Amino acid sequence: MPRLKRPLRLAIVDDYAVVVAGVASFLKAERIDVVETGATEPVISDVDIVLYDTFGQIQGTGIDLEDFVRDSGGAKVVIYSWNLNPELVEQALAGGASGYLSKVLTGPAVVDALERIMTGETVILAGDFGTSVGGAGDWPGREEGLSPREAEVLALITQGLSNQAIADRAYLSINSVKTYIRSAYRKIGVTSRTQAVIWAIDNGFRPDKLRTIDPGLLVRPAPGHHPPAPGH
Repeated sequence: MPRLKRPLRLAIVDDYAVVVAGVASFLKAERIDVVETGATEPVISDVDIVLYDTFGQIQGTGIDLEDFVRDSGGAKVVIYSWNLNPELVEQALAGGASGYLSKVLTGPAVVDALERIMTGETVILAGDFGTSVGGAGDWPGREEGLSPREAEVLALITQGLSNQAIADRAYLSINSVKTYIRSAYRKIGVTSRTQAVIWAIDNGFRPDKLRTIDPGLLVRPAPGHHPPAPGH
């Protein structure tokens, strides 16, 4: 497969700064320029691909991929997830995604897939369908031993979702949600939902609405947006 003649320009989207930073570090390579990172708001930079990380985010038919594409100037949208449910993959592709990539992939495998997508391929690299329990990158609570799924469930609790709403959002059974809650509570040393929310807020589980842009790579400023002058 021929490589692009220039680095691929990437925006990483998720509401959790530690997740975005982990993905950006994981994909750091000569062939990738991470132009923009931040919350699930319109991408304002001129990028090739919007990488939508599903941690704690809306999935399936709830993602308005057309909005992402339009707001990012026609960039391709790629879903990056631990959740490899075939229904989600099908919904993402039907909604306009150009790829669906598993978080169990290595950094070089993800970069290769993104470059294939830029040549016009639709790329699905999900291994054996299911929900992986490991993965690359980072997530809140990892240092405390929380698995990606435990952390995601705790993040959704912190957002105020009920167990049923978490099951619906994360495409889990209600029994799986309860199991993840019990194991997460045990690991962080709490016994109630209120205690869990307090712990989570103090440990990086509050959604982050900030955006980070590399002004040296910004090509297409949004209306009213002015990149900071050098030295500022």
